[in-house]
Amino acid sequence: MGLVVALQANYCRVLLDAAPAAPATTLLCTRRSRLAKAGEQVWVGDRVRLEAIEPGSGRAVIAACEPRSCLLQRPPVANVGRVLVVVALRQPDLDPLQLTRFLLTAEATGRPVLLVLAKADLLSAEERQHWRQRLAGWGYPPLLVSSRSGDGLAELRHAITGGGIQVLCGPSGVGKTSLLNALEPALALRVGAVSGRLQRGRHTTRHVELFPLAEGALLADSPGFNRPALPADPAALGELFPELRAARAAGGCRFRDCRHRGEPGCRLGAAWDRQALYGRCLEEVEAATARAPESERARAGGLRRRGDRLEPRLDPRLRQGSRRQSRQDLAGGLSPPDPADSDPAP
Repeated sequence: MGLVVALQANYCRVLLDAAPAAPATTLLCTRRSRLAKAGEQVWVGDRVRLEAIEPGSGRAVIAACEPRSCLLQRPPVANVGRVLVVVALRQPDLDPLQLTRFLLTAEATGRPVLLVLAKADLLSAEERQHWRQRLAGWGYPPLLVSSRSGDGLAELRHAITGGGIQVLCGPSGVGKTSLLNALEPALALRVGAVSGRLQRGRHTTRHVELFPLAEGALLADSPGFNRPALPADPAALGELFPELRAARAAGGCRFRDCRHRGEPGCRLGAAWDRQALYGRCLEEVEAATARAPESERARAGGLRRRGDRLEPRLDPRLRQGSRRQSRQDLAGGLSPPDPADSDPAP
């Protein structure tokens, strides 16, 4: 048995289960063709059963995958215990809307979320305290760290210890890979500088890989992306905000379908910090729902768009056929004329 720690091209790198005193061994593995024929995909974080192990060459074959507890889609990692959202405080500057989108993506996994603020050494003590208090109000007491000065690394290592498989996600250029190098200098992973003109990160991580960085903890570095997708269902958006979940637990709003945008009877009103950010996300989700293909709307609620409104789709059995179709059907049902019935030629 072993654990898939990386996928590269058509190969998997699998960390073998070993006795406590034995050194860790990683094998380069291919997959049995029957897995592909059965539609079974192998992902980083999967527990797998190996065959045809060749210790001398460091190769083996994956024969089967163990059942998963969960599978994230972006980044694709199986059996995740926690998601670490990493954003920078400077270079690039922290964008509350972008951070909110990443937190929503992390919340949608159903896994616990830990917020890490990188490059904390670039801010003053007052600015760092401002972000601590603000983000704690969102429901995410953050860990402030600096890969360059080493501040906060001990607290981060303690936080991830014993957490099993954990995933780093966040925008490009915020210092995810630099953070891994700071926690384990022997990794010597390649990093890139932030674009000076656009203040955006450059993609340096090309694949997902697990690294043992603390006892009982494997941390997955993943390629950065700058615009996470929002959930497709507007009704599900509110459950991804800890502020709204807390309000519902405390008694909820006056109306069950409250959109929490300052409606009368809303328990939160317009006083909470992310009310405007929530409104922008909700508008985007509702607009995407309105633009969804007709087939998706039919599956979701039997609706179709006519002009600027949605209307129920008519049962095909109740539709009245067009006149053109009726004439075509009638013409097709007539037999061709019999030549014997025509007048003889003079």
